[in-house]
Amino acid sequence: MTPHTLLPSLISAASVPGASMAVIRDGVLTMTAVGVRDNVKGELVDNQTVFDAASLSKPMVAYAVLQLVDAGMLKLDEALSAYVSPIVEDSPAAAGITARHILTHTSGLPNLWSKDPPQVHFQPGTRFSYSSVGFSYLQRAIEAITGEPLETNMKRLVFEPLGMKSSSFEWQHQFAGNVAQPHENGVRLDKHLPPRASASYSLQTTATDYGAFLAAVLNGDRLMEATSKQWLIPAINATKGTAEHLESLPTEIERDIGWGLGWGLELSRSTFFQWGKISGVRAFVMGSRPERSGVVLFTNSNTGLRLMSDIAHVVLPGEHPAIQWLKMCVSED
Repeated sequence: MTPHTLLPSLISAASVPGASMAVIRDGVLTMTAVGVRDNVKGELVDNQTVFDAASLSKPMVAYAVLQLVDAGMLKLDEALSAYVSPIVEDSPAAAGITARHILTHTSGLPNLWSKDPPQVHFQPGTRFSYSSVGFSYLQRAIEAITGEPLETNMKRLVFEPLGMKSSSFEWQHQFAGNVAQPHENGVRLDKHLPPRASASYSLQTTATDYGAFLAAVLNGDRLMEATSKQWLIPAINATKGTAEHLESLPTEIERDIGWGLGWGLELSRSTFFQWGKISGVRAFVMGSRPERSGVVLFTNSNTGLRLMSDIAHVVLPGEHPAIQWLKMCVSED
């Protein structure tokens, strides 16, 4: 059975209204769209339906950052406080946070913003703790270095070169005619309209467009060869059973899961991955350069990650420790 013929039964079993998927096998891109983008109106998903990418935004921002590194505009190990004020005032640790720390999720910053100002919970670079807040800080630095907003940078470095015509980190009114509505436990929610571009989560895109990005990752396009290789070299091991771990030293790490410059990595397989989660939305991407294959899956349901195991095992056969880790880390709430 192919991933495309498998998808309809999977969304039915997982109570997912709709999904769109791009699969690359041996360098060939194919598409599937199934289900509805809105379970109230019953409008069908197609290959041009726009989904929230959620945290699948992060590897794409990493791709842009590495192009800035190649252009000599940014150094991975230079403190971002050279360009913008530190994210935490009067904190030597915050003043030393680099782009590498943020891309590898070793900044010591929390995952999400709260009513309290953020703090650096451990010395940057010493251990892993997933942080969306860190990407917000990186965005400020990118904008200061280039003198351009994030959206302009992404158009110039990613969307236009890769032919991604239905992608934006800002909500575009033209998306409204073919957009996937989020669903939480089968209940349709209002579409989240990001108030501004956010490097950590606001990408609006199609599986067709993200498939073009995935192909560029597999090929190492638009990066120097050394940079492209470094992108997928593990810098740190993930914490056992959890993505965010701030307050104490972890008692155990994941031996086969690490993090590179914007991607999660399965160390024994040379496989990269990322998940996405916001209310009523789940997304997943996984790829392997040695196998020249990968998959990106967008869903409009909080139960969407129930699909990732079966799909990944068809596209990239074998065991996937990342999927077991994500089942522990990413809730359906």
